[in-house]
Amino acid sequence: MANKYELQAARIETVLGAHKVPARVMQANVTPRFVRFDITTALGTKLTKVSSLAEELAFSLGVRSARVYREGGVLHVEVPREVPRAVDLAGVCGGLSSVPANCAVLGVEEGGAPLLLRLDSPDVAHVLLAGTTGSGKTALLRTLLASLAMHNHAGMLQIALIDPKGRGFGPLGALPHIWGGRGVVQDPAAAAGLLEALVAEMERRDRLNRSLPRIVIAIDELADLLQSGGKTVGDALQRLTQRGREAGLHVVAATQRPAATQVDGMMKANFPVRLVGSVVSAEDAKVASGLAGSNAERLLGRGDFLLVAKGQVIRFQAAYADNRELAALVAQVRAGGRRRRAWSGQHALALPASSANG
Repeated sequence: MANKYELQAARIETVLGAHKVPARVMQANVTPRFVRFDITTALGTKLTKVSSLAEELAFSLGVRSARVYREGGVLHVEVPREVPRAVDLAGVCGGLSSVPANCAVLGVEEGGAPLLLRLDSPDVAHVLLAGTTGSGKTALLRTLLASLAMHNHAGMLQIALIDPKGRGFGPLGALPHIWGGRGVVQDPAAAAGLLEALVAEMERRDRLNRSLPRIVIAIDELADLLQSGGKTVGDALQRLTQRGREAGLHVVAATQRPAATQVDGMMKANFPVRLVGSVVSAEDAKVASGLAGSNAERLLGRGDFLLVAKGQVIRFQAAYADNRELAALVAQVRAGGRRRRAWSGQHALALPASSANG
């Protein structure tokens, strides 16, 4: 550990020792957003006793908060970094020697390895992103879509974009991958028409036993769309999430209101993969993740996410690209850059990718 983290480790040991909890910090894991200290304590130490010292630990370390939790047989004290580091999308992609077909680059997991999500895995199919304003859900959705376009030819993967508020997808509408050349659809009536056309495409493929090219149906502000689009939108989405995978159609939707009646009913059965950012309460965390005790309410926001699939939870920092960077990536894709494996970026990570198949 560097001197700074050694000092923080010594302070953690001092605070715990002062409360008769003999402990030793074994190592510090530094991620883009937080530092996690791995701690061993005396046999029989109660987690609740250490957890009750979270505020005192934060005060001693000079940070705004500290999280105490157990993972397996190891106790962790986690604190936010003084200066968080953004995870650059082009940099993460530049560190990958190759990306399998239909894989989205999400960001980097706690160990620093790139995290990928394979949409055509039977355990994935459809993906729900949830989190409050400021959690980074729209930015993650844009990252997911941009990475798919960067590594998949438009003849093999296409994208339909629905954004009721018209603020999220921006330059992605210029991608050559856009299904039917419809750009970013905002109007509820137009969104309903697009979804009905996608249902018709699904049914056509079912008749012909086809599933290519893959179509990713990306929706920002799902709860708002369901409310404004009415029964037509709800029925079309229900059919797409129930039957779309076999025909090569995948719904990837973001919402800040996962507990909304319309969303909750659709989520329970049809979105096997959840990407959960910071939420307000433990109850919201349970609804968004589908699991009790996910601790999503303790996430730091701004790209701090959990991937939840088949009961497995992976924490990661979402990769990010601003509008200018996205426009440059789209221009590179349009110029044929998708055929090159290497993508320019300042933070190339030459690490093995972690592929999440569910």
